[in-house]
Amino acid sequence: VQLQASGGGLAQAGGSLRLSCAASGRSFSRYAVGWFRQAPGKEREFVVAISWNGGSTVYTDSVKGRFTISRDDAKNTVYLQMNSLKSEDTAVYYCAVAPGISAQAMARGQVVSWGQGTLVTVSS
Repeated sequence: VQLQASGGGLAQAGGSLRLSCAASGRSFSRYAVGWFRQAPGKEREFVVAISWNGGSTVYTDSVKGRFTISRDDAKNTVYLQMNSLKSEDTAVYYCAVAPGISAQAMARGQVVSWGQGTLVTVSS
């Protein structure tokens, strides 16, 4: 499955952005989908994941209550709604998938495919 991330851009602190991750090549209705990010000079880190059936989600502590992941399997797309953005959210965001696993497993780094990144810049 090929992944295309979009929706990044420049936002002010306190603002919002919505990222999209669209899959092509095959349906990803049986895939867990997650978002990871890499800030300048830092390692890539897990942000959020949703299980293959949408039944569970896992968020890293720093985004809980501000970010929401959702999936629309009919559109083969996963969304990341980011609210109350902070300067420390500035990073390149990557979507990732793995078939048939839980959100917890993806949070531990079980990824099969990566999309290209989309840059999110939050100005303070």
